Amino acid sequence: MDFNSLFTKYNSSKKGLSSNQAQINKKYGENILQKYKKDGFLKKFFLQFKNLMVIVLLISAIVSTIVSLLTKEYSDLFEGAIIFAIVIVNAVIGVIQENKAEVALELLNQKTQPQSRVYRDGKVVVINSNDIVVGDVVLLKAGEFVPADMILLESNELKANESSLTGESIDVVKDHTITTSQTTALAEKSNWCFKGTNITYGTGCGLVIAVGKNTEMGKIAKQLVIKPSKTPLEKNIEKIGKVITYGVLIIVAIVFLTQLIFSDKFDFMQAFLTAVALAVAAIPESLPAVITIIMALGVEKLAKQGAIVKTLSSVETLGSCTCLCTDKTGTLTQNKMTVTSVFVNNKTGNFENDNYYQLFLSAINCCNNAEISENGFIGDSTEVSLKTYIKKVSPKTLQSTAIRLNEIPFDSSRKIMTTLNKINNKTFVFVKGALDFLMPKCTHIVINNKVVKLDNTQKLLINSQHSNMTNKGQRVIAVAYKESGTLTEDNLILLGLVGITDPPRQEVYESIQKCFSAGLKPIMITGDHPDTAFAIAKDLKIATNKNQVITGADIDNLSAKQLAKIINDYCVFARVTPSHKTKIVKALKHTGKIVGFTGDGINDAPSIKQADIGVCMGNGTDVTKSVSDLIISTNDYSTIVLAIEQGRTIFNNIQKTLLFLLSTNIVEVLGLFVCAIVIPNSTFLLPSQILFINLVTDSLPAFALGLEKTENNIMQKPPRNPNNTIFSEIGWHILLQGFTQTLIVLIMFVTALNLWGNQIASSMVFITICLMQIIHSVNCKTLRSITKVNIFNNKTFNISFVALLALILFISLVPFCQTLFNINTLNLLQWLIVVGCSLLIVPIVEICKYIINHKPKKQIKKVA
Repeated sequence: MDFNSLFTKYNSSKKGLSSNQAQINKKYGENILQKYKKDGFLKKFFLQFKNLMVIVLLISAIVSTIVSLLTKEYSDLFEGAIIFAIVIVNAVIGVIQENKAEVALELLNQKTQPQSRVYRDGKVVVINSNDIVVGDVVLLKAGEFVPADMILLESNELKANESSLTGESIDVVKDHTITTSQTTALAEKSNWCFKGTNITYGTGCGLVIAVGKNTEMGKIAKQLVIKPSKTPLEKNIEKIGKVITYGVLIIVAIVFLTQLIFSDKFDFMQAFLTAVALAVAAIPESLPAVITIIMALGVEKLAKQGAIVKTLSSVETLGSCTCLCTDKTGTLTQNKMTVTSVFVNNKTGNFENDNYYQLFLSAINCCNNAEISENGFIGDSTEVSLKTYIKKVSPKTLQSTAIRLNEIPFDSSRKIMTTLNKINNKTFVFVKGALDFLMPKCTHIVINNKVVKLDNTQKLLINSQHSNMTNKGQRVIAVAYKESGTLTEDNLILLGLVGITDPPRQEVYESIQKCFSAGLKPIMITGDHPDTAFAIAKDLKIATNKNQVITGADIDNLSAKQLAKIINDYCVFARVTPSHKTKIVKALKHTGKIVGFTGDGINDAPSIKQADIGVCMGNGTDVTKSVSDLIISTNDYSTIVLAIEQGRTIFNNIQKTLLFLLSTNIVEVLGLFVCAIVIPNSTFLLPSQILFINLVTDSLPAFALGLEKTENNIMQKPPRNPNNTIFSEIGWHILLQGFTQTLIVLIMFVTALNLWGNQIASSMVFITICLMQIIHSVNCKTLRSITKVNIFNNKTFNISFVALLALILFISLVPFCQTLFNINTLNLLQWLIVVGCSLLIVPIVEICKYIINHKPKKQIKKVA
């Protein structure tokens, strides 16, 4: 491959592009694949009218208008006009709600964009993968997605999974020394890497040749464009909505026929309009949209706090999580790794003029993939800490002219990394990793300026030093070497140990206790030595004794069934490999746990995918992010707990919205139904009044309830049972509160009917239902007593409450509005009855809550 001609064409080099040239090279296209095309405003607007009830409503409005014109009853034109107005307003609100949800989700998608390391202005920088242009030189390593089509400039044990492109699941070896042509089959272009595939092993770098729609993946992008699907909760709500619809339609038919047959005055149009208005008011056709907005806004709020939920369906599972498996480094700890202990040449200090100490520094410098960037070092936190230590004690070592000839990358199952390096005409093999994995490969050790045989005495010495470090919670790295021109991992000479401290995050202590209070079991899963893991776990109060620690080696000796039987006895898993992690997740799920699992490496991806809630930490690989449900950009354990808390809050707010909408809808449906059967000659509510209640007093409080703040006891409750439906906890509340409101209104209607006649009674019913609904929305702020919550902590709710109260009074008192809605002027006594009945809902609902909340419940088991 003639790279010189390509470099010339794109004005690039092995050190990449300049910032100015990167801007110029945007002319070759953006690195963005075709996306699902969203509907425009007009299309969304007209789609709002595809609902059957809305269509029936429009037809009824047209019929009403025609009949009014033919009979010259022009005063009846208002019925048709108000129906048209309400339908149009509903459609506009629907479009606005849909746009809000789309914007919120689009912002979340932007936050989950992968990043890439590229050379810009001769330095390694991290940029969004979408900003890559033709001519960029991109660095590749295991766990990353390939951001664009590129020809390899370098490769080191590089392998890629190209199943997303070719369908072949076996990893493909990539080699920059192989030459291929444009006519070579895609699967055989071994010196190319393609956009959308992922690196599974090794390192390398490549020159970007194509981006976006011009890549191989871009050419088939149309096949990948998928319209976003609905969440399980939305589907569940839709199913329940259909059941409610059928039930309501039966009631509506009975009301219509009753009014038609038994009414003294034969009025087909009035009966028809009443039936249609009742159907539209009672059927929660907009409920899925409201729930989507509540979830989207809740997820957007989480994103601002550093927790990016990739799918709305994950919000449902967050509230059910019963155990949280997390890595130690960077999640429970600060990820501020600092070298605090060094044991070399049988010493822990005073290394001046110690040649073996200098060799030790060269080893941890050469056997290291951390890179120098504008802001220091970038790379694995352990390797960055080693480079930082070298910079502190011997800056000259960093400027060494050592050349890396070959490498065996670190692997989580081997737990060691090996490099072959040339230093001053000598060739060395340097190895670093876990002592228990490295020591079996060593035959000698450096002690007191001599290379001696590694016998049992020396092993006891080195193990003693190792124990001292691990018991202090330090991560211990062993370092070995040999002079050799061949990259092999045998007959090594142990140089020494380095202890790295990574203190726990201060906020994690509180978060761990919050987990226990919420019925969540915190579990630490780490590749560290069991003593190191236990020291940290004990400090954080995750574990209290070493019997709660189990190692990967122990897990290997257990079958899947045996592990599932004893899994709940342990909360610390040490020296584990990726395969162990998957076994742990499966065993926990087998016991009925809802498992949250955090990770960052490519080898964590299977476990993250297996878990009920897969959590990728912000520094995780692209592959890990792609299979996760939640990305924690702060790498902070407390943010995970916060996400679970917010997930519970969002779910609770959806329940509050459902409770309000369904319990208030019962009033209109049952009220009209009872009156149609028992008092067929009376008018309970007029169509325009029903539609006003549906549009105004239903929708605004429902949306505001979806934005309620977290209740102070949310993390003192046990996790939600995933087998329960969203109605499991609120079902009885809906029925009792709905029937209570209906009973109050019916008693008042019958009383007013006998005292003052139908027109006054109907007016009192309309005003009472409007007032009662906004007052009842306060009841729906919590399933507990409202005395235990701050009812004024939701600004949106407060504004909607005051605005609705003012609007209801305006319509009830202003003569023009009274005429429009057929409302009669009430006297003082009638107003007192209306206000009294409206306020009565508060103490009665408090009694209902007390009865339901004090029913005998199953004993909740404490977290193991």
